[in-house]
Amino acid sequence: MLDKNYLLPAEALALILNSISGNSLPLEKLPIQECYSRVLAKDIASSEDLPAFSRSTVDGYALNSVDTFGAKETSPAYITVKHEIFMGTSPEFSIKRAEAAKIPTGGMLPDGTDSVVMLEHVQEVSADIIDMIEVMRAVTPNENVIQKGEDVKKGEVILKKGRKLRTEDIGALAGIGITEIEVIKKPVVSIILTGDEIVPADSVLKLGQIRDINSYTLSGLIIDCGGIPIKKGIFKDDYNILKNAAIEAIDSSDIVLISGGTSAGTKDMTADIINDISKNYDGKNGVLFHGVSAKPGKPMIGGIINNMPVLGLPGHPAAIVVCFDIFIRPVMEKLMGINQNKLSFKTVTAKMARGIASAAGREDHIRVSLKEENGELFAFPVLGKSGLITTLVKADGIVVIPHAKLGLDRGEEVLVKLF
Repeated sequence: MLDKNYLLPAEALALILNSISGNSLPLEKLPIQECYSRVLAKDIASSEDLPAFSRSTVDGYALNSVDTFGAKETSPAYITVKHEIFMGTSPEFSIKRAEAAKIPTGGMLPDGTDSVVMLEHVQEVSADIIDMIEVMRAVTPNENVIQKGEDVKKGEVILKKGRKLRTEDIGALAGIGITEIEVIKKPVVSIILTGDEIVPADSVLKLGQIRDINSYTLSGLIIDCGGIPIKKGIFKDDYNILKNAAIEAIDSSDIVLISGGTSAGTKDMTADIINDISKNYDGKNGVLFHGVSAKPGKPMIGGIINNMPVLGLPGHPAAIVVCFDIFIRPVMEKLMGINQNKLSFKTVTAKMARGIASAAGREDHIRVSLKEENGELFAFPVLGKSGLITTLVKADGIVVIPHAKLGLDRGEEVLVKLF
């Protein structure tokens, strides 16, 4: 049975998303070469046709397709070659019926033509009559031609706001002459680490101490998602110290992450701090949930302070990665105005290499490695506690077992969310 004290991850996420206003980040205008993977702030419409002229897609002869109808090797069409077209020039002539102009790939079609016959389907009549060709194959109207405006028509919206720009999108913008655009500013995400046992990664460990892993893991995930990570430091398990660190982070960030201090231990005070600070603002939200029915990630905390997401993450590295994908990534995407109906991660379909059990009522996130065998892709569970670092290193992605299932069978087809 599902523990009535805990929400399913999707229910918990909905509480956060419904409590913040989307696309609340400011805009900035940048050259397109600086906008790879940035989020578009406004729709982009073309101010011109693309291409601006009809052009050939092959080397050949531009002509009127009607003159080739019925042409074949045993009964070719005879066409007089009147002109030659050169790249980067506009033909200052027109072609009449039964005439043609030699044209290169990308060349502009002259008036009077509607198609291009490939060189491979043409031969010269004789060495003495070089201005006449035999067309050995008929062409249809617009064959081997990209029409004016076929790619983009003037006034057409080619990119919509909320789109995370890809390399191809930047190329399209350049193609229609747009070199500056408005994008959403990157969200600033503060990372606060708590724990008397946590020390910097370059420290020589004493017994009982653990090097900082989570700030590095979170920083990479935040950058990949389009944000700017700010490491606020490692703080002792002291209420006032943590509260002051959180207040400073809230005043200088768009999202605040607190790693550690989320379970039921006597020093785990993140939830109390979120509620306490919330009273100093509007007092409307504070902690929305404390704990989710998921493994790893059960102690997750979600809170809102003055419309800002303040999230408490478990301390184990595997739980950090899982909770980031479930909660933080969607929150960042909403703030940036990204279309959340589209997948923001890559997936592959694979078969389970072996069966694995799951507890009823709990959503399990299983780390898996992928291996191809006999032309099929198999997912091998990478078992281990969420505090073990190497389970993440060995894994290629995550398979989610829904709360209503009792596990996965060997050979069952699954969707793998790739890291």
